[in-house]
Amino acid sequence: MPIKIPDSLPALSVLANENIFVMSQGRAQSQDIRPMQLAIVNLMPNKIETEIQLLRMLSNTPLQVNVDLVRLHLNEPKHTAKAHVDAFYVLFDDIKHKRYDGLIITGAPLAQLEYQQVSYWQKICDVFAWANSHVTSTLYSCWAAHAALYYRFGIERQLRQTKLSGVYRHQTMVANEPLTRGFDEYFLVPHSRFGQLPLDTYKQVEQLAILAHSAQAGVYLAATKDKKHVFVTGHPEYDATTLNDEYQRDLASGVSPHCPENYYPDDDPINTPVNSWRSHGSLLFTNWLNYYVYQITPYQLQHGNTQTVKR
Repeated sequence: MPIKIPDSLPALSVLANENIFVMSQGRAQSQDIRPMQLAIVNLMPNKIETEIQLLRMLSNTPLQVNVDLVRLHLNEPKHTAKAHVDAFYVLFDDIKHKRYDGLIITGAPLAQLEYQQVSYWQKICDVFAWANSHVTSTLYSCWAAHAALYYRFGIERQLRQTKLSGVYRHQTMVANEPLTRGFDEYFLVPHSRFGQLPLDTYKQVEQLAILAHSAQAGVYLAATKDKKHVFVTGHPEYDATTLNDEYQRDLASGVSPHCPENYYPDDDPINTPVNSWRSHGSLLFTNWLNYYVYQITPYQLQHGNTQTVKR
């Protein structure tokens, strides 16, 4: 089964052209099953790019997944057309009465700000609190992963002097873990962040299981032992060119960034980068939806005073 998204969302045609199975809202209305209900809180400035990346990763599941795109406030978007956000996004305050099977909270370009300096910090804390009682499992990406770890466990991240940017080799840490089922013995993932948390800091939190680690990039994947919260510090959803786009943007702004590591062929930015992590990203999101959401979510998912049957 595919993900179900609105007929006119730009991601629909992009993913269809990539031979990725997605179902338009009109077609899905004839499906007599109970789909998974998924919300995505998209904190990234270029929302369309992030939508496509995440929906691509979610597309390989055998489940039908209904997706709500969520924003925190009604502020004018700076890097995405207002008409797009108005058409496809719902306000968090308008859906917080609902329950969801799964929730994804994206990263955000806020790495060098203290959490309390973030204009919507209190609002994202409200989302963190709501997720604990209204969502079966939540996946936090990059900045959101560190922010949620701080909110839930008081873990304070460290800020690197230089940005961690590149594609790094990882390995799993726990045998027979459903979330990493089918992962290669070593696998590649892009990272793009200033924040970091040492391995020993994760180990001090009894509720956390460290599931994947990189000698260069540190802890990549961790989850609470009850499977309700998954923390992903890298970007398995990135396109082949995303790190290059960030690098060129930083060069143009005059910040003199380091060249992304292990990314360009022969480490030469003149060469076209190749995606070496897409299969891993697809498997991670598929495993999360299956083992941390579908296999655990209640048979009856309540939305206010109504109930829907899962199967």
